[in-house]
Amino acid sequence: MAAARRGAGGPADRMKKLANAGLQALKARLVSRDRDELWLLLGTLVLLGVALIIVHLAGEVLDGDTLEFDRRILSSLRKADNPSQPIGPAWLEMAAFDITALGGPTVLGMAVLAVVGFLVLQGMYRNAAFVFAASVGGWLLNDLLKELFARPRPQVVPHLRQVMSLSFPSGHALTSAAIFLTLGALLMRVAERRLVKFYCMFVAMFATLLVGATRVYLGVHYPTDVLAGWLIGMSWALFCWLLERSLERSAGLKKERMEAER
Repeated sequence: MAAARRGAGGPADRMKKLANAGLQALKARLVSRDRDELWLLLGTLVLLGVALIIVHLAGEVLDGDTLEFDRRILSSLRKADNPSQPIGPAWLEMAAFDITALGGPTVLGMAVLAVVGFLVLQGMYRNAAFVFAASVGGWLLNDLLKELFARPRPQVVPHLRQVMSLSFPSGHALTSAAIFLTLGALLMRVAERRLVKFYCMFVAMFATLLVGATRVYLGVHYPTDVLAGWLIGMSWALFCWLLERSLERSAGLKKERMEAER
């Protein structure tokens, strides 16, 4: 009996346990890698689909096919007897002014600088570079597209806010989508519980929708300007996320190869 016990706990059994543990670890790593590849593939497919929608929408706008729809929506948001007054209670107009400021360059710029500074102080340099590049890239993309399409601002109803730039796409919608969704994705990576992850992205998307909606309510953008801004901003945030995940995965694979060669 004693010999049997010694045999059961001998070197052969210990080697077997180590081999099983190593096999399980390798299996878990492969499953994680397959999951990452699946997310990258799905993200790429979504990005391509949204890009096709954006191209179709831009073509409709350039041809003037959306103008009647745009004018009808803008007119429906004003009082019939006084187009200078928006529909709804007085507090709604004041709330629109406050919400639309969240998508302006001043507020967004301050938020980005604050987040980037925090990440740098925490030593999270790659995340700081990711947020900074995605945000600045969104602003540059917006300016480029406005000059490319050169669509004048709507003159259907009086503007409730002063504007100076061109109309298509909506800069507030585009940059708020790019920055809010980028920050939402960053918070999702920090959060541990799945419910918290969904909450972070929901808040980012809801804030983006509110900012874009106020631009139409204030009469400074056509609805298709805002729709294009949402789609382009979301596409840019998704592209930056895919690029960052791809670079992270490549760095992880390189680290694995270096460890295996030791």
